[in-house]
Amino acid sequence: MIVELLKNLFDAPTIEARPCQQLAGIALLVEVAMADGHMDSTERAELQTAIARSQQMSEAAVGQLLERATRQQREATSVYEFTRVINDEFTAAEKFELVQAMWAVAYADGNLDKYEEHTIRKLADLIHLPHSEFIRAKLSVRQG
Repeated sequence: MIVELLKNLFDAPTIEARPCQQLAGIALLVEVAMADGHMDSTERAELQTAIARSQQMSEAAVGQLLERATRQQREATSVYEFTRVINDEFTAAEKFELVQAMWAVAYADGNLDKYEEHTIRKLADLIHLPHSEFIRAKLSVRQG
């Protein structure tokens, strides 16, 4: 499921086509995965698989992109630099798909941590996703 979400979200043919948008979206997904203090191996594997399929990239290229987004997320003073890109560049449908992907990452390890849920709620607010869409995204991922 996360594969289709990311494929729709990052529908660019190459990394170079939309680097800011791609990195901003992936950095926010990393933010969700790290919300409970660590990125579980299943969360990381899910992210890598989804990025590889959606971007038709090699495993090495996916690893580099994920590392770059992780480094930017870690070095950022706030999530504003990422949410600003999302607000400037994403459509309402892309924002919805991003929040769906956030839920998919949060559920990847089979456990929804309260910090992950809080982070998704905060990020959804920051990218101006209506609460009804936030709930719809959560339910669509939970129900498969």
